[in-house]
Amino acid sequence: MAKTSVPDISSISATAVPLGSVGLVSPQFITFDTPLRLTSGQVLPGYELAVETYGELNAERNNAVLICHALNASHHVAGVSASNPNDIGWWDNMVGPGKAVDTDRFFVIGVNNIGSCFGSTGPASINPETGQPWGADFPMLTVEDWVRAQARLADYFGIDKLAAVMGGSLGGMQALSWAITCPERVGSCIVIASTPRLSAQNIGFNEVARRSIISDPDFHGGNYYAHGLVPKHGLSVARMVGHITYLSDDDMAEKFGRTQRAPADNGEFHYGYGVEFEVESYLRYQGEKFSTYFDANTYLLTTRALDYFDPARSHGGDLARALQGVKADFLLVSFATDWRFPPARSREIVRALLKNNRAVTYAEIDAPHGHDAFLLDDARYHAVVQGYYDRIAAKLGLPERSQTQGVLA
Repeated sequence: MAKTSVPDISSISATAVPLGSVGLVSPQFITFDTPLRLTSGQVLPGYELAVETYGELNAERNNAVLICHALNASHHVAGVSASNPNDIGWWDNMVGPGKAVDTDRFFVIGVNNIGSCFGSTGPASINPETGQPWGADFPMLTVEDWVRAQARLADYFGIDKLAAVMGGSLGGMQALSWAITCPERVGSCIVIASTPRLSAQNIGFNEVARRSIISDPDFHGGNYYAHGLVPKHGLSVARMVGHITYLSDDDMAEKFGRTQRAPADNGEFHYGYGVEFEVESYLRYQGEKFSTYFDANTYLLTTRALDYFDPARSHGGDLARALQGVKADFLLVSFATDWRFPPARSREIVRALLKNNRAVTYAEIDAPHGHDAFLLDDARYHAVVQGYYDRIAAKLGLPERSQTQGVLA
């Protein structure tokens, strides 16, 4: 059984929103009382999901698109938060009226995963058995667990089959898992800047980030809530490590180069271990900002879920066998300078799908921004996604796109 609560925003006045935005948005909080059995064998007795929706679900209930988020994102995919006019959805350039994912035609669902720290049940939530925050006792999670919870969300909305499941990075893993675990419920699977499994190097980066958190004196074995503390130093370093991997070498060179901060009044530099180069200043700023809003236990859980994802593992490492049962059509997009999840990983998925005679569209975009390119404005990238959604709309008999809107207009 599921219950919904919606914050009262009646007292919030309208504010200026960007052209083409879905406008002011506020989340729903949907409670699921039925226990969720997890891959680890543990059971989550009940949970709440923070959700935002954009557009209207049609009478046929066949125009729904589920957007899956990456490591540090949330349900707030598009529009302007009704409680904070400075909070723009993390994929607002992609989702909205007349945009690539056109909310004039599609009903778009943004969901915050369990284990997160943006409204859904997670480590900072109260454990009903103890009356205290879950902390380190929160169950381990996998991508497949998120998909099971999301499938219940689709049931809640009365949606038997999603027009598309879409995500970038970790969100792309969830989209791929949807196609594998719920093949009858996915029309199209859109996987952007993602991978069928992490490389040893990626697992290594995640482990360095986790150790920086776990070794922080304020971590207290994951139960820092009881001490009124946050392991800020560890979180900051974890974010710095991650942020380096999201940018390409060329992008960092263009943004920062080897620019050093201004010398002292006498023209001499202060040699030492303080902030000397602009890139150092940038990374420290990003790390410190991250430590003010993200939960350390959530970071540990999410990066471990990334490590565990490997649908081919139970098929002798054969990805084609793992994808034998999929029924969705696929769009895969990769970026030439993404060295975290390089194009070779997307092509691996493409080859496995072709072995199974699945319909696949693949685009490799030569963008300079590294892994972060999936979040940025690139006319070629957005045109590919828009064109693909136009095909989905035509197949489902949805209204045509307005000729005065969208990146292809």
